[in-house]
Amino acid sequence: MVIRDVRVRNQVGLHARPATYFIQKANEYKSAIWVEREEKRVSAKSLLGILSLGIIGGATIKVIADGVDEKEAVDGLVKLIETGFVEQL
Repeated sequence: MVIRDVRVRNQVGLHARPATYFIQKANEYKSAIWVEREEKRVSAKSLLGILSLGIIGGATIKVIADGVDEKEAVDGLVKLIETGFVEQL
């Protein structure tokens, strides 16, 4: 299991469009992946789950993965968040 904290850098946080990009990226990996904020954990592959966390710009979240490509999954998702989803726009 790999866990990493990351601060959401884009101003609007993980609203519908960036959340969709995040989920698409998460679905590229075989591992089970979760996002945790304030002790609430949801699947990183669920749009409703991600939106239910209410992640705003500047918030710190945990990206957690467990499986065959867990390190790659966490690295890829953290990179996407740290770039403010620029590589997807």
